[in-house]
Amino acid sequence: MDEKAAAPAPPESASSIFGDALPAAVRFAELLAAAGIERGLIGPREVERLWERHLLNSAVVGERVPDRARVVDLGSGAGLPGVPLILARPDLDVTLLEPMARRVAWLEEVVDALGLSATVLRGRAEEPGVKQRLAGADVVIARAVAPLDRLWGWSAPLLRQGGRLVALKGESAADEIERDGAAVGRAGGGHPSVERCGADVLDPPATIIEVERMSALGRASGRGRPRQRSAQRTRKEQGH
Repeated sequence: MDEKAAAPAPPESASSIFGDALPAAVRFAELLAAAGIERGLIGPREVERLWERHLLNSAVVGERVPDRARVVDLGSGAGLPGVPLILARPDLDVTLLEPMARRVAWLEEVVDALGLSATVLRGRAEEPGVKQRLAGADVVIARAVAPLDRLWGWSAPLLRQGGRLVALKGESAADEIERDGAAVGRAGGGHPSVERCGADVLDPPATIIEVERMSALGRASGRGRPRQRSAQRTRKEQGH
């Protein structure tokens, strides 16, 4: 695993976010800047904004995660937001869930290289075996995976009642809630809310959508609510 490619130096705020794990966070940035680009996990243009857009933006999600929580990073991909969250919050029990074999291999290498206490699991959230193994999670986190209604359909069966989805979204957050909030409610979720994370260390702060699992799940919540979407929109929403 090539770790020698140049990566930007961490900003001062990285020290307060990662603490003693800052050297491991620097190493992860180096891995992303080298092998991460070679394997198509991030684009070359992302190198200059690795810290603000990717590592710090992911790590501050920990503000919305309870102590010692059991967390599932749904569609972990390059390890975002899961790996920075683990580094910033070593008290958490995190599973990095990813369906693609090449990304699973990457995640396993990263976990080994950084000496992380984390589980890497290959699979999709909607698979019965995955739901059985991961059910009862306190928090599901996700970044650039799917629209809110579909994401909630995949996340809800993994959550205990009272557990929460914490989804990094960005500027589209309010629009997604307006569009999909009713569907989330029908599928056992509370009213989605927009939250800001890292306001004291990031400009702009990370924007998330948070949904609490309120009730027992019906048929719709386990499978999501199908919707016709253009291929262009789907590719845009699922990109990293």
